[in-house]
Amino acid sequence: MTEVISETTVEEAAPTQPKTINDLEPKMKLSGAVVRLELYGAFIDVGVGVNALVHISQLGKEHVNRVADVLSVGDEVTVWVDKVDVQREQIMVTMIEPLAVDWKDLKVGQTYTGVVSRLETYGAFISIGAEREGLVHISELSHDYVKHPSEVVNVGSEVETQVLGFSKRKRRIDLSIKALLEKPEAQQQQTQYNRQAEAFVEFEEEDDDMPTAMEIALRQAMGDSMPKKQSKRDRRRKRNRRDRMRHQQDDIMDRTLHR
Repeated sequence: MTEVISETTVEEAAPTQPKTINDLEPKMKLSGAVVRLELYGAFIDVGVGVNALVHISQLGKEHVNRVADVLSVGDEVTVWVDKVDVQREQIMVTMIEPLAVDWKDLKVGQTYTGVVSRLETYGAFISIGAEREGLVHISELSHDYVKHPSEVVNVGSEVETQVLGFSKRKRRIDLSIKALLEKPEAQQQQTQYNRQAEAFVEFEEEDDDMPTAMEIALRQAMGDSMPKKQSKRDRRRKRNRRDRMRHQQDDIMDRTLHR
């Protein structure tokens, strides 16, 4: 006996339908039916007991002269919640899909999953659902040297990025991929060495502040006051500190060169 297996078609899940006006939230996707047309917009029954208004300016991205040119009573439409006033029982919706990321949502250090939209010699543009694409400068693609962005990413690739900075006025979003990647051990050692070297230079400069015999004689001749002479104990501490720092630098450099 042959077993008959029926095929089930999986359809895309319908937009969430709230029960009351209190369940509505901005950007919530809803389905409804057009119940009335006006010169300034259309009223939509979204199933919460209060009809929502979609203004004529929110019927589409293109300019609309008449509401009747776009909608008719009885049409089934998909809308997104724009504003809700529970006290006044007013609901404003839009037929233009809202941005996933608003300017007010952006914060330095936030991470977003985006899609590479285009490549330039100086970096890659990533769409994270904001008004403008974000730019990952070529120096922020990898810890390694990158000659061209195509060596790291391709158009259509999904990538994890971190916000480095943004400007609503300039319509600019700076992103980084490198910031989310673990830094190679060799670079970590080099960073540590650089910090040690900087500290050593500062220490050396402190020692250089001690006046020479010629400077002492000149200052005395000009009547300038002399800095307080350091004790043998202070000089010994500085020498010991300088010797420790030199030893640490030599150790780091030796391990870096012999890996």
